[in-house]
Amino acid sequence: MKLAQFMLSLTLLCAAQVHAGEAETQRVNNAVRVLREILQAPDRRVPSDMIANAYAVAVIPDVIKAGLVLGGRHGLGLISVKTDSGTWSNPSFISMSGGSIGFQAGVSSTDVVLVFRTQRGVDSIVHGKFTLGADASAAAGPVGRTAQASTDASLKAEIYSYSRARGLFAGAALDGSVISIDNDANAAVYGNGITPRRIFAGQVSNVPNVVVDFRDRLEEYTAH
Repeated sequence: MKLAQFMLSLTLLCAAQVHAGEAETQRVNNAVRVLREILQAPDRRVPSDMIANAYAVAVIPDVIKAGLVLGGRHGLGLISVKTDSGTWSNPSFISMSGGSIGFQAGVSSTDVVLVFRTQRGVDSIVHGKFTLGADASAAAGPVGRTAQASTDASLKAEIYSYSRARGLFAGAALDGSVISIDNDANAAVYGNGITPRRIFAGQVSNVPNVVVDFRDRLEEYTAH
């Protein structure tokens, strides 16, 4: 009886791990889709030179925003940092959530891209929860093929945010959104005990191909 219970528990545990892996794979695929579609955008796009000069980039597909008067948003995505060699790191999984006040009816889903221009914001995410606009200055990002084509003078914000609905990217004000590391997702993909810093430093073996695909898409975008 005890053996049967043990075997059942082991089966359920394995099933949960497989399910988690499948869920994370889908998240990566969705993020890769967003990057591919950015590359294909003609003029309404995140400027490629801004991506090339970024310290880190986060892609959070299908952020759900719901509510009436008092609303909220929630999404799951990835963040990669620029390594010392100038290439993009393997991504860590992240979550984004936050409230908003205003008239909003129903449910909407948008893709979100965050461009980090400094290390400070990423360090805050790694150390714990990070709030856009409170822990670092954030602003709606410019759109176009180059940042210079559509920005005001100085680009002093530490983070530039974008959202996309109906196929077009636009700068978005996301102040108040909380970003944190999704440790469960990292464990499901990279293994237990793997920290974001180890992921960013390339100290992980057996990286899934789908994760490499996300990194390669960032490299492709930087080359444009």
